[in-house]
Amino acid sequence: MERGSPIQSASDGVVLVGKKPVMNYVLACLTLFNAGKPYVIVRARGVAISRAVDTVQLLKKAFVKNLAVEKVNIGTQEFKMPGNINGSTSTIEIVISKPNSDNRKQ
Repeated sequence: MERGSPIQSASDGVVLVGKKPVMNYVLACLTLFNAGKPYVIVRARGVAISRAVDTVQLLKKAFVKNLAVEKVNIGTQEFKMPGNINGSTSTIEIVISKPNSDNRKQ
């Protein structure tokens, strides 16, 4: 996997959202769906949370008309900063799925 790729692991179907433009993450999600993944997990922390939400909304409105938001998990991740100071940041995990077109025809 190339350095800085938004896809954490193709086998996991996880897209990690960071500082890159939203279209990079949209493309990563589309790539996973086209590879046959039934669902994709979009994860973000801190200020990237709004970019994750924008990614899912853009996918839903412009690229995958029948996209379903299966689950949204929010939380807080705690960590130690230098100087033994406790810190925390907000997290979000959005599970999306693309219904199989073969299932709708039945």
